[in-house]
Amino acid sequence: MQSLTIPITGMSCSGCVNSVRNAFAKIPGVTDAQVTVGSATVTYEPRLTNPDALRHAVTQAGYGVAA
Repeated sequence: MQSLTIPITGMSCSGCVNSVRNAFAKIPGVTDAQVTVGSATVTYEPRLTNPDALRHAVTQAGYGVAA
């Protein structure tokens, strides 16, 4: 397992947190996602997914990934 912390822009409420958490839940290989307003720490199986896919899930949910 590996962990990745992703800084997220555009989040402002618990609804945003739930949207991002649900986006991660749909990715095979994600075992845990601790999401707060402004960031997420995701634990994942690197054989099944990768950091680019996790960042893409954030943008698909309608939020930005900070540099």
